[in-house]
Amino acid sequence: MTTDHGYPAPRLYIDGAWCEGETGRTTEVVNPATGQVIGHVPLATTADLDRAAAAAAAGFVTWRGTPIAQRTAILHRAADLLVSRADEVGRIMTLEQGKPLAEAANEARRVAGALRWDADDARRAYGRVIPSEDGTLLSVRRHPIGPVAAFTPWNFPAGSPMRKIAAALSAGCSIIVKASEETPGTACELVRCFEDAGLPAGVLNLVFGEPAEVSAHLIAHPATRLVAFTGSVPVGKLLASAAGAAMKPSVMELGGHAPVIVCADADPVTAARRAAAAKFANAGQVCTSPSRFLVHESLVGAFTEEFVRAAEAVVVGDGLDEGVTMGPLANERRLTAIEGLVADAVARGAKVLTGGSRLDRPGYYYPPTVLTDVPDDAALMTDEPFGPIAPIVPFADLDEALRIANALPYGLAAYGFTRSTATAERLTREFEAGILSINHCGGSVHEAPSGGVKSSGYGREGGPEGLDAYLVTKRVSHLLTD
Repeated sequence: MTTDHGYPAPRLYIDGAWCEGETGRTTEVVNPATGQVIGHVPLATTADLDRAAAAAAAGFVTWRGTPIAQRTAILHRAADLLVSRADEVGRIMTLEQGKPLAEAANEARRVAGALRWDADDARRAYGRVIPSEDGTLLSVRRHPIGPVAAFTPWNFPAGSPMRKIAAALSAGCSIIVKASEETPGTACELVRCFEDAGLPAGVLNLVFGEPAEVSAHLIAHPATRLVAFTGSVPVGKLLASAAGAAMKPSVMELGGHAPVIVCADADPVTAARRAAAAKFANAGQVCTSPSRFLVHESLVGAFTEEFVRAAEAVVVGDGLDEGVTMGPLANERRLTAIEGLVADAVARGAKVLTGGSRLDRPGYYYPPTVLTDVPDDAALMTDEPFGPIAPIVPFADLDEALRIANALPYGLAAYGFTRSTATAERLTREFEAGILSINHCGGSVHEAPSGGVKSSGYGREGGPEGLDAYLVTKRVSHLLTD
């Protein structure tokens, strides 16, 4: 079923069945490119959540007992289906989130690869046998932790849910995903791939609802064994506190304010091009987006000139239109926040080199914006911008740059540009971040872990480390008898 806008009608998915929810409560889904309502998403009640938790508990027993080869085959079929449907999933994603169609379809294909990697890596989640001194058979076993409650944001409507779904299902867990009410259509399409691949009922459940109500109920529910969250630092702290109060482990992938250090020996033009491409991807609505550009004073002129050129070459528009390279911001809240950050910086003496005001057209459009002379006390330098704003700040020596880079309570991603291996190693040692890229601004990869330090969270997603939270380690000491 689709709306007049060609947008599928979102539903809850509980115990292998699509449903509207107990009370029929809904909220609007808005196309950020036009500001128009394109659909309505049902909001779960506590009764719906209880049904989902019960389904996940039963689904866990089924899935845990399914041979791993059979589990892996189902997950690979789901990945194949997602790849075959990537263009349509991308179109839905663009309608509800705004990113360009090619970028959205590629996101769907990329997360199918993540699912495949996790499914195969789970087959290597070995235990071990330990020689003992007293004749017992001593071993370490790895078992799935149990039903997972996962909470995901709107900026990567396929990527964020899939990273949790892939890890949970690969490890042998069941999962309830509370996806964003702003981007429900993509989440529904992901679930359909698993449904059509033959995933047993109850193993994967999808709900939407009032965020505080859903999180409080699912985290406290006796069936939930692990909490996984991607989102803002303030919300993450609340959810981590609730999980801790219930003695439930959690994975927290939270926000950041990623510094970029362009050292004196770097190529400023190459650095500017690569940094700008990363900055304006997904309109800057990426938790690892480079957001503070610290450039050696000898290079700042050339870097800034090329960065402005790259910003002005970005084609802003409806993500469904050909040639568009950056879509609108995802919602009115982001637009208001970006306007506030720029206004605050300008009031404190910053100069706007390009952009700097919302576009005069329907939808939530804000152009790539480059600022200089931004003082340290501007909110832009301390608050995660989550939008297409780039403050460029000169520095005199690397000690100063690292001090500025590490001064904030965040520690998710960081970037450095240098020709020196020794300097690259120093950046690796001294950047306070869980993710570091040198001479590029790389994103997440399936085979390696991503996650933060300090207020940017704990736990990892991706790589073998990404499965750790979804498995429990059990020591078994077996006294052999006649």
